[in-house]
Amino acid sequence: MIKKTLYLILFSTLILSCGGGDDYTYVPTTPELPGNGSDDEQEPTISDNELLDLTQETTFKYFWDYADANSGGARERYHPNDPGNSEGVVTAGGTGFGLMAILVGIERGFISRTEGLERLNTLLDFLENADRFHGAWSHWINGSTGAVIPFSDLDDGGDLVETAFLAQGLICIKEYFKNGSDAEQALAQQADDLWKGVEWDWYTQNQNVLYWHWSPNHDFSMNMQLKGYNEVLITYVMAAASPDFGIEKEVYSNGWASGGGIRSANTQYGYPLLVRHNGNEQFGGPLFWAHYSYLGLDPRNLSDDYVDYWDVNVNHTMINYEYCVANPDFYQDYGEDCWGLTASYSRNNDGSIGYNAHSPSNDTGVISPTAAISSIPYAPEESLDAMHYFYRNRDDLLGPAGFYDAFSPEYDWVAEAYLAIDQGPQIIMIENYRTGLLWNLFMGNEDVQAGLTKLGF
Repeated sequence: MIKKTLYLILFSTLILSCGGGDDYTYVPTTPELPGNGSDDEQEPTISDNELLDLTQETTFKYFWDYADANSGGARERYHPNDPGNSEGVVTAGGTGFGLMAILVGIERGFISRTEGLERLNTLLDFLENADRFHGAWSHWINGSTGAVIPFSDLDDGGDLVETAFLAQGLICIKEYFKNGSDAEQALAQQADDLWKGVEWDWYTQNQNVLYWHWSPNHDFSMNMQLKGYNEVLITYVMAAASPDFGIEKEVYSNGWASGGGIRSANTQYGYPLLVRHNGNEQFGGPLFWAHYSYLGLDPRNLSDDYVDYWDVNVNHTMINYEYCVANPDFYQDYGEDCWGLTASYSRNNDGSIGYNAHSPSNDTGVISPTAAISSIPYAPEESLDAMHYFYRNRDDLLGPAGFYDAFSPEYDWVAEAYLAIDQGPQIIMIENYRTGLLWNLFMGNEDVQAGLTKLGF
C-alpha cells in the first residue's frame, strides 16, 4: 500500500460511496441555471415548512419507491434515465440510512405503520440471511441472493464502516418498535440481535485500533486503520457499545483519536477546525463527514477527552459555507444561497458523469445538494437559503426521488442521478432538526449509552 494515510483518505472519500460502475458516457439535459437574476423574474414562493415537507417526502421515495425490489434494501444508486444501472446492488450503509428513513416516513404519514412494518420484516429477514464476515456485512450485497458483491479486488468480505452505518439504523428500529405490538416487538428483537452479532473486536487484529476490512480470501490485506478525523466515529461508538464483542477505551484513544493527535489548532474564516481533517487540514473535508456518523449519534453536548463534536460540525459546516461565499475560483452562482461541497457524483472534464470528493481543497465547480440540506441542524438559515435556491431551480434540479445528486451552474450541467448515502442524510437530518426523532431513538438505547460512557463521553 502506497502511503497508508493517503490511501485511507482516498478510499473513504472517493470510493466509499460508489467505487466503479459509472464509466459510461452521460448525456445530460441542458439546464439553464439559474436564470439572469433580474427583478422581473417570477420566483415561486414556498414556506420553509412546506419546503422541508417537500424535500423529505420526495427524498423518501428513494428508499421506498426505488428500493431494491427483492430485499427492500437501498440500492447503491438510482438513475431515472437508466433504471437498470446497478439494479440488484444493495448497499449496506445506505440500507442503514434507509431504515431510519422508513421511520421518518411512518412519522410523517408518507406510509402507514403497517406498511413500514411489512417492509422492515422483509428487509431484516434479508439482512439475517445475507453473507456476513465475523458478523459484519459487505459493502455491496446481491439483493436477490444476499451474497457479497465485491467492492474491489480485495474488498470481498466484511466492511466495518458500512456495517456501523447499518447498525446505527438497526438500533433506531429496535428503539422505535420495542414497546409496540407483538409483531413490532419481534422486529425490535430481530434488529437488536442483528447488530449485536457483529464481532467488532475481531476487526482490531488484537491491536488498539479498528480495521476497515476483513476478507476470507484476503484476510486483513487492505490494512486500513480507522483513524479520525473523517466519517468513521460511529464505528468506534458501535464497537464500544457491543455487549459481547466490545472494544476498550484504549482502542478508541489510540485508533480514532491517535492519542490526542486528532486535535487541530487550524482556523479558517474565523472558525477553529478543532480536529485534524485527514487530507483536508486547512478547510475541512467533504461535508458528509459531519453527517454520516451523526444521523443517530446526537452531536449536541457530545464531548470526549479531546473535542466537542457539535462545535466540530458547526465549524466544519460554516467553513464550507464561507468558502463558497468567498468563491476564490469565481465559479458561476456560488454564494449565500448556492453552496455545499461534499463527495457526490461529479462532472468529468468531457462532460460525462463521474465521482469526486468535493471540498474547499478539491473544488471543481460542482455543488452537491446533500451537503447543505443535510447540514440543516448546524446552519439552519444557510441550509434553508440553499434549499430555496434548489427549489427555485426545481425544473432542473428536482427529480422523482428528491433533488438530484449534483449540479454545476458553471458548466450548465446536472447529474440526473441519485446515491443512497447522499439521499439518506437529507431526510434524516431534516427530521433531527425538526423533532430530534433519530437522535432521541439512538441515544435512548442503553447499550449506546454504556458504550459512550466507556469511551469517556
